[in-house]
Amino acid sequence: MPKKPTNAPVQKNERIDVTFLDLTHEGMGVAKVDGYPIFVPDALPGEEADVKVVKTVKNYGFGRLMKRHVESEQRVDPPCPIYHWCGGCQLQHMNQDAQLHLKREQVVNALHKYMGRDDIPVHETIGMDEPWAYRNKAQVPVAERDGELIAGFYAKRSHHIVDMDHCLIQGDQNDAAIQVVKNIMKRYKIKPYEEASGRGVIRHIVARSGRLSGEVMVMLVTNGEELPHKKKIVEDIRQEVSGIHSIVQNINPKKTNVIYGERTEILWGETYIEERIGKLRFALSPRSFFQVNPVQTEALYQKVLEYAELRGNETVIDAYCGIGSISLFLADEVKKVYGVEVVGEAIRDARKNAKLNGIANVEFSVGKAEEVVPWWRAALGIQADVIVVDPPRKGCDEKLLQTMIEMQPERIVYASCNPATLARDLRILADGGYDVKEVQPVDMFPQTTHIECVVSIRRKDM
Repeated sequence: MPKKPTNAPVQKNERIDVTFLDLTHEGMGVAKVDGYPIFVPDALPGEEADVKVVKTVKNYGFGRLMKRHVESEQRVDPPCPIYHWCGGCQLQHMNQDAQLHLKREQVVNALHKYMGRDDIPVHETIGMDEPWAYRNKAQVPVAERDGELIAGFYAKRSHHIVDMDHCLIQGDQNDAAIQVVKNIMKRYKIKPYEEASGRGVIRHIVARSGRLSGEVMVMLVTNGEELPHKKKIVEDIRQEVSGIHSIVQNINPKKTNVIYGERTEILWGETYIEERIGKLRFALSPRSFFQVNPVQTEALYQKVLEYAELRGNETVIDAYCGIGSISLFLADEVKKVYGVEVVGEAIRDARKNAKLNGIANVEFSVGKAEEVVPWWRAALGIQADVIVVDPPRKGCDEKLLQTMIEMQPERIVYASCNPATLARDLRILADGGYDVKEVQPVDMFPQTTHIECVVSIRRKDM
């Protein structure tokens, strides 16, 4: 029998009765035995259950729910038949109000942990009227099982693919396109990529759609240039995928978990599809980053606009600008917007999108925000009245935060997809002379644990 870890009052394989007190940010139930936390999937606060301990380390353990004695009023039956295996969603067993409350609490808890603040107003999470079929992009890995090609999302905490015939959070066009292409791959006996050996052809099937345009892009991510029966596959996709506008091959020969390779070739159709947010049109190229929930993106951007408090004469810097979506959303309300993004392809798309919408008062540059923004200030004398940041999950680079503090804009608007790194960065800005005024969570990813939020930040002397 393995030794019991120091401070652990339970052992692996032990059966215990517990009451769940809380949820982790990953959606697992939290119970405690003599102060020792046990994390258990598919458990909700207030529920009582018989749990089997499956793993223990020094400061916490994991369990498997064996029998539920008391059920939470927040519990609902997940409508997805593969929910308990698939890792794509984590919260389908919670009702929508409970999900929105949980996501707000993530933000509140992060502000308390990293800033020591409980006084910052955090508004109720903005949810969706219909929190299903919202995603405009699906990236689905493929594999082989019992000689058959399968395609689906990874199982929870594993690299094991759960075969999927239908996904309830994908937009209907994406969902249908994935299944059609999956069947075409089977038809021509295209071998799936094997991670262990590095052999095989097809790695991922990607479908992207424009909610209002109805245009669909299909991308085949392959292990090399060769795609057997390429012409027939392209023709079948053209005939069988409703709304098809573009068919693309991305070549990724590296033995890696990274989805995309550096080379992308158009096999048929246009180089981009169109999406709309509000009155703006966006051309989405194969690897463009764009928010996957266009309905909630508009809600998020409206809140960015509100918190920017624009009067029409401001100079705005949009760091981490991507394809220019926030920059263009703000452009009508300001004198000038400068956007910066490290991905050159995204900046090309940003410039294309500015032309597509007839917007001339924006300027985009390629580079790291933490390098370009200081250069703008030192070499060009650019002084921002408002700075907007929408960084990746790791948050803002500390050099950029210090530059923002030195530039002393009147207002900063921070859009975040990670409450922990957000709160860390807010503490730096607060120490640098800024007040965090309010926070608005937005549920961009219903049925999952992820949360986006927008923060209003003002210089303390304003």
